[in-house]
Amino acid sequence: MAFSLIPLPFDNEAIAPAITAETFSYHHGKHHQAYVDKTNAAIEGTAHADKSLEEIVAASRGSDQGLFNNSAQTWNHGFYWHSLTPSTSGPSGDLADKIDEAFGSLDKLKEELKSKGAGHFASGWVWLAEKGGKLSVEDSHDADTLADSDFNPLLVIDLWEHAYYLDHQNARPSYLSAVVDGHLNWDFAAENLSRGSTWAYPG
Repeated sequence: MAFSLIPLPFDNEAIAPAITAETFSYHHGKHHQAYVDKTNAAIEGTAHADKSLEEIVAASRGSDQGLFNNSAQTWNHGFYWHSLTPSTSGPSGDLADKIDEAFGSLDKLKEELKSKGAGHFASGWVWLAEKGGKLSVEDSHDADTLADSDFNPLLVIDLWEHAYYLDHQNARPSYLSAVVDGHLNWDFAAENLSRGSTWAYPG
């Protein structure tokens, strides 16, 4: 089974100026595509060829760093595109209740996402995740992922420089503020919370 580059779930100009079409053309069309292509090349003719992407991530962790990096980055980027939305009205229902319980308010959660993302050294990801019914903000380095962890990831923000450098140069906090305040897909987070299991890469 070969994986494909999943399409953006919105027009590539829909999130500008926070993230511009030029950034998406490189980030989605080149970076994500390269991870997909390298994953497909690595699994062709192997025991991994008929596995799901999530199974490949789990199987390659600690045993095949190259395959892990590319399969995890394929998954992380697919999850990231779905974590974004052109506009948002904020969380509601069970998700809103769990945010208040864990962080005190939505504003405090947003501040923690921005702070943890800005303070993360070098490349990686900052996540809103759930474990045991409790929400938390987590970060992971480089290609690491929560796809095969004890956490149920709800949202993620890409912290690699290619996610924001064309639009915000080295001002990662500016990128984080734009995304966290205006473009997080709380409906996607609620779906992940309600399902209670890790999102499956659809490509």
